Amino acid sequence: MDATVATRSAAAARRKPFYMTLWGQVLLGVALAIVVGYVAPDTAVAMRPLGDAFIRLITMVITLVIFCTIAAGIAGMDSIKKIGRIGGKALIYFEVATSVALVIGLAVGALTQPGAAFNADPAALDANAVASYAGQAKGQTITDFLLQIIPTSVVDAFARGSILSVVFVSVVFGFAISSLGSRGKALLDVLEGLTQAVFGVVNIFMRFAPIGAFGAMAFTVGRYGLSSLGPLAQLIATLWITSALFVLIGLGAISAVAGFSIITFLKYIREEIVLVLSLSSSDPALPSLMRKLEKLGCSKALVGLVTPTGYVFNPDGSCLYMGLAAVFVAQATNTPLTMTNYITLFAVAALTHKGAVGVQGAAFIALVATLMVIPSIPVAGMALILGVDRFMSMCRATLNMLCNGVATLVIAVWDNELDRATLRANLAALTSGAADVNAAPAV
Repeated sequence: MDATVATRSAAAARRKPFYMTLWGQVLLGVALAIVVGYVAPDTAVAMRPLGDAFIRLITMVITLVIFCTIAAGIAGMDSIKKIGRIGGKALIYFEVATSVALVIGLAVGALTQPGAAFNADPAALDANAVASYAGQAKGQTITDFLLQIIPTSVVDAFARGSILSVVFVSVVFGFAISSLGSRGKALLDVLEGLTQAVFGVVNIFMRFAPIGAFGAMAFTVGRYGLSSLGPLAQLIATLWITSALFVLIGLGAISAVAGFSIITFLKYIREEIVLVLSLSSSDPALPSLMRKLEKLGCSKALVGLVTPTGYVFNPDGSCLYMGLAAVFVAQATNTPLTMTNYITLFAVAALTHKGAVGVQGAAFIALVATLMVIPSIPVAGMALILGVDRFMSMCRATLNMLCNGVATLVIAVWDNELDRATLRANLAALTSGAADVNAAPAV
């Protein structure tokens, strides 16, 4: 008992002050950005390159992180069948989760009716504002999406930054190294060393996260202004509240079944949450999220397969947004929706949210593509929410990241790779500060 108390006291003593932690510095950067954006909007808008530069720094190494973790993980596994089993379970989970998110979005929109008081005339809306998004929506079909999983060359997969293409190449390389047996040991050692180096690079880049968060948030507040939220406050509030309930109730129940607390998990990945909220993008959080999932006890192969693949197949936040926003546009333009319309919206959105992956503003483009298939809902109505989409993208990006973190842990427990007691113990230890959660994982 005394040893336990002493250990906890020592851990508490090692904790850094709030302002010295990464998430504390990011929060301070966000707070300063809001003040600058409100007081000097022109100056704040000019800060955008800081956020864009940080996102580029992180996305620059994402493909290397994925390749190293998947290839090394598969090459080091004893059972090749496990990869297929995990992949199958992941796809089942992803399809169920995204379907539920779409249904919730549609149902909440129908019940709360956030667009009922708009009475917007579709003919008077600026259709040109949505034209560029419509063009991108037409340019990427489901068939194109599936074909682009296979890159034209190995270099092309990394050059395009296509996560699914990199996963595909990584799995093939992992299997190939594994088939070499003892002859592949030297290659595996190289991959493990490269993994350590890549995570070292990520640690260096993450030191600039507060600056990146400041630049991105300053631009958002300076460019759009808090006053722009007024006319669409009900829609934005509905999305944020629904997303919060989705996390606390939906993910909370799933987490409880898997043997861990969703609140503790949220505390564990607080740095990633603050980072995604401020940057309105979940991509920069992927490397550190994968690293933290490994430290909880998940294998490199499982994390490398499930987490990045989930970014494509399990964007629950985007699906919830699409369902709610589609109903909002219909209500705002006085377009009545029948049960057939709701079913059609669900079926089309279930496909388009995958087809627009890899395109800037993917969720907005996927929603435009969905409405283009349903003639009764004017696509021009999307111009109503274009100006505040940045504020909603903060919410959906964060929910996407959270859902994929939970999905990885759930599938690890489901596959008996990680038992519930060990997961709870690791999560409690790492959250309490008894270990360095930002250190590179052991390989």
